[in-house]
Amino acid sequence: MAPSLLAIAGGLLLLVSFSSAQTRGDSIASCTPNDGFGKYCPTTCGVSDYLFRYIPGVNRDLDNLLRELESIANLTQGAEDQVVFMKDSTTSAQKSSQQDAHFKKSSNILDDVLRFEKTVVEQEQQILELQNVLSANERRMADLKQISIQLQQKCSEPCKDSVEIQPITGTDCQDVANKGATNSGLYFIKPAKAPQQFLVYCEIDNFGRGFTVIQRRRDGSLDFNKNWVQYKEGFGHLSPDDTTEFWLGNEKIHLLTVSSNLPTVLRIELVDWEGNKRYADYTMFRLGPEADMYRLTYGYYFGGDAGDAFDGFDFGDDPSDKFYTSHNGMQFSTNDKDNDKYDGNCAKQDGSGWWMNRCHAAHLNGKYYPGGRYTEKDAGEYGYDNGIIWVTWHNRWYSLKETTMKLIPLSRITAGGGQEAGAKQFGGLGDGL
Repeated sequence: MAPSLLAIAGGLLLLVSFSSAQTRGDSIASCTPNDGFGKYCPTTCGVSDYLFRYIPGVNRDLDNLLRELESIANLTQGAEDQVVFMKDSTTSAQKSSQQDAHFKKSSNILDDVLRFEKTVVEQEQQILELQNVLSANERRMADLKQISIQLQQKCSEPCKDSVEIQPITGTDCQDVANKGATNSGLYFIKPAKAPQQFLVYCEIDNFGRGFTVIQRRRDGSLDFNKNWVQYKEGFGHLSPDDTTEFWLGNEKIHLLTVSSNLPTVLRIELVDWEGNKRYADYTMFRLGPEADMYRLTYGYYFGGDAGDAFDGFDFGDDPSDKFYTSHNGMQFSTNDKDNDKYDGNCAKQDGSGWWMNRCHAAHLNGKYYPGGRYTEKDAGEYGYDNGIIWVTWHNRWYSLKETTMKLIPLSRITAGGGQEAGAKQFGGLGDGL
């Protein structure tokens, strides 16, 4: 910065010197005095004389300026040199001298303090989160306490049997109806060969016929994929208003069909997803004992508008289709007890117990498909062995919505107007299905 200022000052001095060496020209022409230049006319010489009057003062000012600039330059350079010296001295001292032990220890303590401070901040955040969790748990505990108080109040009330069981008993539901029962509901019955009575749902119609219901499917709320013991003993729930799904039990069905000398009719009632209803009757129905794997037998198809699916069905896949899908004479199979005519396990494949052949044309315990339609990928090996099917009414790709299996003595099946009346009666039982 200082050399530049000196050069500028020198240039000004050189310019003044050049001006003083010029020749005056006052005598060249006459002039009129001018206020700006005194007695001189505004000629070159007049301007020069005007400048000469200020040169001494300007020179003095320039000399002072140069001295001050030199002083400032010297001071600035000294400060810069001092800064460089201090930096070099500091670096040299750091390299040559060993760090003081106390200073090092204090530095370590400071580092520890910073680290601990960070840890404290993190722990405070964790404590805040735990406090939020604690508050949430306290609210839950308060809710549970309120529920506990409500349950305690409810449990302090005397217990009431909310299931209404009718007082009349008999050997079966027809016997109950013969004794004067007129309302459908829950009854205790004891077949002749039964060791003890058991509960059933009796469906009693306007003609005084008492049907003993052994199977009911309504909405798929009950899983029918059960093992041998469960199908033997029965599963599901009986309800007085007939709103539940159940399987009465193979042992009970066996006792119902072998305890009477009168032929028993198995009535099968079906409802599809469009609300259409069909039925099929099989007379001289009987279920063998457990020693014979609860073998299903019947005398003949007694009638109905659902068709005789128990006789098998020709699917067009093989000439033996009808023979290998008939059900008369078949033993009962479950996923853990295979009694079918197939190399594999039809019951395990279909996910339910039934009187399997190889495998079936009727299957009322099959998988429940809401809406009724299922695809080939849902089906088993044969493509028609899944779902609740009765192929003489709907084809293999249609699963039914509701099914009912019930027993009644042959002598009562035509009561009130013959076999046709039975079909009409079923058509009027929409509220009972």
